[in-house]
Amino acid sequence: MNTLKVGSLFAGVGGICSGFLQASEENEYKYTIAWANEIDKYACETYRHNFSHMLIEGDIEKILAPELASDNFVDYKYYSKMRETILSQKIDVLNGGFPCQAFSVAGERKGFADERGNLFFSIVELIKQLGEYQEKPRFLLLENVKNLQNHNNGHTYEVIKKCLEQQGYMIVEAVLNTMDLTSLPQNRERLYILGFLNQIDYECFTLFDKLEKYKIHKTHCERKLDIQTIISNDVVDEKYFYTEEKYPNYFNGNINLANEIDEQLQFYQLRRVYVRKNKNNVCPTLTANMGTGGHNVPLILTKGGIRKITPAEAFRLQGFNVGDGYQLPVISDCHLYKQAGNAVSVPVVKLLAEELLRIVKATENIKDRSALCANNIIDIAV
Repeated sequence: MNTLKVGSLFAGVGGICSGFLQASEENEYKYTIAWANEIDKYACETYRHNFSHMLIEGDIEKILAPELASDNFVDYKYYSKMRETILSQKIDVLNGGFPCQAFSVAGERKGFADERGNLFFSIVELIKQLGEYQEKPRFLLLENVKNLQNHNNGHTYEVIKKCLEQQGYMIVEAVLNTMDLTSLPQNRERLYILGFLNQIDYECFTLFDKLEKYKIHKTHCERKLDIQTIISNDVVDEKYFYTEEKYPNYFNGNINLANEIDEQLQFYQLRRVYVRKNKNNVCPTLTANMGTGGHNVPLILTKGGIRKITPAEAFRLQGFNVGDGYQLPVISDCHLYKQAGNAVSVPVVKLLAEELLRIVKATENIKDRSALCANNIIDIAV
């Protein structure tokens, strides 16, 4: 079959889903999204604005164990139906950018002691239940913060890897930086974990062994051209601009933005006691708390003055084609900034999804040759 079905956990606003669908555009083998799951109602609103396939809104823990919602008959009935919906479909790929706050250096790093950290085990439980009702997914693609590998002296990741291996998967992992592998001007290092149920697929996956081949090296001027595709020149809403009248402490105290922010098509980081230009000539890592305070959002200099990036620009920095297909709903900027900060860089996922399609095609050819050899139609050495 040339079409692989994908199930997407913790789907957010569809970064991983977009990457898989874009990987289908120029390939003989393709993906279709069977279902996606997300609990945040605002993220669901953004997701529905942009995708027509099934989105299951709700708590994955209750979907997998509807009895957890038994104190409310309406919820119990809903979650029971959603569980039946998910388990009724065989999927080839299970993906998920499971919540990272429990492991991030930007958070408290409580790991499995944080209930968000424990959501990883919902992935394992879903794999088990799919194996009982259908088949386990052929591939896994999981994403999280770079720090996951080192959290609790590496013990946390050891547990995660062992749990996946106990489900029959062979695991590979690598930290990938968005700015190294794509034209997106964002310094974003994330851990990508791939699982292979079949030995032949595992042996065919070589991408992580040849990452240097895929790395992009750009000059300062080339980065500026990339930034130019992200930044809008027609932003006039005063809420995005930093002026002396609105922020006197940022112009008359230890920080003077007018003196420090002096180059267009460049990103600056504003902290409470200093402001600095990003040395990589790209945007610093977008975070989920961008909307919680002025100092958290990267600043830029435009013809209209000094301002923070807009939600649309934040989404573009993750690879969403806002203004050319991808739409943002009318919800607060706070929610949109959070969604962009939590998202996965679309072209990085596309690269990985294309590699899985290459493996599928290659192994299909191997299977065909094996069948011919078994029937003495061709010689095994051919």
